[in-house]
Amino acid sequence: MVKRRVHVAAAAIISSDGEKALIARRPSNVDHGGLWEFPGGKLAPYETGLEGLKRELHEELGVEIKRAQPLIRIHHEYPDKHILLDVWQVHEFSGEPFGREGQAIRWVPLDELVNYPFPAANLPILQAVMLPTEYLITAEEADETLFDACLERALVEDGVRLVQLRAKTLDEAAYLARAERALALCRRHGARLLLNADPALLDRVEADGVHLTSERLMTLERRPIAEDKWLAASTHDRKQLGQAARIGCDFVTLSPLRTTPSHPEVAPMGWHDFQQMVERAAMPVFALGGMTRFDANHARAVGAQGIASIRDFWKAPDA
Repeated sequence: MVKRRVHVAAAAIISSDGEKALIARRPSNVDHGGLWEFPGGKLAPYETGLEGLKRELHEELGVEIKRAQPLIRIHHEYPDKHILLDVWQVHEFSGEPFGREGQAIRWVPLDELVNYPFPAANLPILQAVMLPTEYLITAEEADETLFDACLERALVEDGVRLVQLRAKTLDEAAYLARAERALALCRRHGARLLLNADPALLDRVEADGVHLTSERLMTLERRPIAEDKWLAASTHDRKQLGQAARIGCDFVTLSPLRTTPSHPEVAPMGWHDFQQMVERAAMPVFALGGMTRFDANHARAVGAQGIASIRDFWKAPDA
């Protein structure tokens, strides 16, 4: 059976304070009736994603999009159809949204979205709207005082809100001690901390999740941590992206986009190949490998969640 293909544009409309998202309830007489969704609708054959979204939001909510940016593209297979969800994050709009077609709408705190029932195709959007656009990977810093100072500078001055604690040179005891201090700093500044370590260490440190190396990722048969923790992974090709999806990763990094000093022997994939892999990733993807904040808009334009970096965020105070 040849499945029909449906191209849908959807909007992640975030409140001006960045704390809430607007969702709408599907009518009871349509597919997935009664479930909640990010507003939008099917594109006409002649429309681009943004054009269709502008039309749909005016028809459904009575608002006009002023500024929007690509967030994520999701391919989802239902028994009878293939859905492409072209999701945009709406940064500015005019008008006061209301249900012009009689549908219920609601502003919901981002951390409460998981309490609402959504169609399966919408679930990666939940992950994308709850994640920031910048992901700090900590450097292999030997000096603990300098480590703490660099991390706090990134949290305070750069506003980093997602941190991966990478420290391959430390033994387990030293890693745990550093993790406890890093967690305290992250909690103080409203950031999440993921451990790049054995998932079992989550039993000893109340971090927000785990970041798997690509080697550990490929050995797993199932998700190694609870659903209420973030699970991320390092990926470098389609096979690893597929494995990340199979075990239920919430997001990944994909690298190297450019040649990096730490791995000069590895050929970079470049923006074109990166975009092709992100298109089918089924989860948020951070661009990694030579990335700086100047690359953030380009990364978003080709489908990335944002950028991950060590060097662009890891600096001593007053450096």
